[in-house]
Amino acid sequence: MRVVRRIALAVEAVVPSERTYLLSLGSQQGNAHLHWHVAPLPPGTPYEQQQYHALMTENGVIPWSAQQAVELADRLRTALSVVGDDR
Repeated sequence: MRVVRRIALAVEAVVPSERTYLLSLGSQQGNAHLHWHVAPLPPGTPYEQQQYHALMTENGVIPWSAQQAVELADRLRTALSVVGDDR
């Protein structure tokens, strides 16, 4: 949870967001594992398009180029070095 919190704080530092959703997913029935999704909600998203609606790809996705993904990764690395580790 400390790592997930650090990542979420770094995401909030570099991605404009109204709020950040944290989802833990996994199943003992399929392939026993757990992974986290850190999903920032874009500012100004109408209330009726928040919560589950915002997380469902059938409602659309924000398009990203490979270059935008690389730039975001660089900004997240920098933010992570500032956020620190609060053990």
